[in-house]
Amino acid sequence: MSDILIIGGGVAGLSAAASLAPLGDVVVLEAEDQLGYHATGRSAAMFLRDYGNEVVRALNYASNAYLEEAGLLTPRAMMMLARADQRQAFMAEYRDFNMEAISIPEAQQKFPILNPDTVGFVGYREGIFDLDTDLMVQGFVRRATAQGARIVKGARVEQITKTAQGWRVQAGGESFDTSLMVNAAGAWADEVAKLAGVTPLGIQPYRRSFAQLAAPQEHDTTDWPFVDGVQEAWYAKPSAGKWLVSPSEEHAMPPCDAFADDMVLAEGLARYQELVTAPVTRPEVTWAGLRSFAPDRVLVLGRDAREQDFIWCAGQGGYGFQTAPAASALLADLIAERPPALDPATVQALSPSRFG
Repeated sequence: MSDILIIGGGVAGLSAAASLAPLGDVVVLEAEDQLGYHATGRSAAMFLRDYGNEVVRALNYASNAYLEEAGLLTPRAMMMLARADQRQAFMAEYRDFNMEAISIPEAQQKFPILNPDTVGFVGYREGIFDLDTDLMVQGFVRRATAQGARIVKGARVEQITKTAQGWRVQAGGESFDTSLMVNAAGAWADEVAKLAGVTPLGIQPYRRSFAQLAAPQEHDTTDWPFVDGVQEAWYAKPSAGKWLVSPSEEHAMPPCDAFADDMVLAEGLARYQELVTAPVTRPEVTWAGLRSFAPDRVLVLGRDAREQDFIWCAGQGGYGFQTAPAASALLADLIAERPPALDPATVQALSPSRFG
């Protein structure tokens, strides 16, 4: 019997395992044959402290020191583009991201394929980062297993039963008994709750698609900024010598192994094409991932309001990597019943009890 059973082997579950392993015997169950197969393995891999709402940003800032000390961050600038008729939206967004407005010629120096005939406004800032997601996941796995955690792959949860001692979980042909269960199942978080007889919280997965293109006109994109269309119309970024473009869509989906929608990609690439001079080439690779949000777009971290031995670690949305260090540390504080490092207002804003 384990002290803590974590359902989900993505960045949420693995970071939780690393933080919780000092507290007792930890087992992680991952449904797929590889860790981080779904949202974790399909991330845009960026760290922006000013991304998300106020509560998400509190987690971003609390995670910053860990990400720096672990050597996971590489500096990259950010640029926001808007058409001349998008002035109002641009003014609101570039300030929210703590950007400065720069001239079109300045922007072309930093992003040479910018189209001066269609771009009306440009925002720019330093201080965002590429995030080495593979190294981060490997680090959590090493920390967890070095402290005795067991990670079981190919263990899709089939049944959950409440017992006198806690929970019994049937997964991958095995039976696992545990005192505490952590629901870090990503897009499947509500499905896991239903299996356990716990009231679901309305965690909704949304699809986001990606297209990998060849470097535009054979430019060296290494030092190009992360480029964002105002109102999240699209974004683009360098990726291992290639050029990654996303239409930034949010399409509600049931939990599944998501794949890119060709029409959505075509529409997003058309929005991107409008503001650049380089022709869009045929995508080399396309894929999609699911970003799962609670109704208020804030992560859900802590004990269920009714089932105190059922712990939520869900609703990461598009912030899973950049919040994982602080989120997992908070779970450890709550389970160990010690004062959290995060301020009380943030802890309460993250608590499942906010749903009544």
